[in-house]
Amino acid sequence: MGMKTIAHFFSRFMALIVLAVAALALFVPSSGLWISLKAVNYLLMVVMFGMGLTMKLDDFKVVFTQPKDVLIGCLAQFTVMPLLAFSLGKIFGLEAGLLAGVILVGTCPGGTSSNVITYMSKGNVALSVGMTSVNTLLSPIVTPAITYLLLRTSVKVDMLAMCLSILQVVILPIALGFVVNKFAKKFVAKVIDILPVVSVIAICLIVSTVVSHNAEKILTTGAIVFVVVILHNLLGYACGFGLGKVLKMDMPKTKALTVEIGMQNSGLATSLANTAFPSLAMATVPGAIFSVWHNISGAILANILRNRE
Repeated sequence: MGMKTIAHFFSRFMALIVLAVAALALFVPSSGLWISLKAVNYLLMVVMFGMGLTMKLDDFKVVFTQPKDVLIGCLAQFTVMPLLAFSLGKIFGLEAGLLAGVILVGTCPGGTSSNVITYMSKGNVALSVGMTSVNTLLSPIVTPAITYLLLRTSVKVDMLAMCLSILQVVILPIALGFVVNKFAKKFVAKVIDILPVVSVIAICLIVSTVVSHNAEKILTTGAIVFVVVILHNLLGYACGFGLGKVLKMDMPKTKALTVEIGMQNSGLATSLANTAFPSLAMATVPGAIFSVWHNISGAILANILRNRE
């Protein structure tokens, strides 16, 4: 069995693999407790470095050739998801920790999985990568700022710590991967086929760690936080698809916008929850649940969108 076949298997069944890992971590927490929560940052850095390795200067051309589409994606990302998070949190009366966690999920940039799901959906991958890249580059400033604006009456937000964490966990690894791809093309060509496998394994380890360390909290929060997280994600998809239709984008662009808005970098949200809200134990829970759910919903969405022209 070749590496491409293995990578295809991991990509195709990612949702089921993540779900199985999450279920094991939830009901047998010891399965994931061997990894420290601090290690989540390093696992995220591995995923981001892998993303950087796959990026070329051509991927950024979309920012200049289709600036309007990228701008729409960025504005929607940092308005739709934060406002949905805030509204749902208030409507369902979430306590301070859970509200902070849900809003943090909403203010984070799109997840790296969005590029994979866009590809599986037969969407515009270049636009997806462009939106994810720009959103990620803006996130050190925009994520803390919007989080502070929405939560200043509820909890204290450590904006500086959040900025530094995003730079360390997201921007630097992507930049390093980009530089390696630029100057060590032969090395990258050798490892490119195993990157999906490495990314899925890293995502599974992140999910296992976060869920196992929060298993008791997740089981005691009741169904309400699950409902909020699922609604947040599904309404994000709906808003993205609706926006694409209203703006008369073609279907591949609409698919990219749908996925980009609905899928968040929830691993980053969980990591930032520890940094920005150390006194709120429940702040990590929404990110943990979103990490599992959006991989499942993303795979289902890809199957629905794939045959839409």
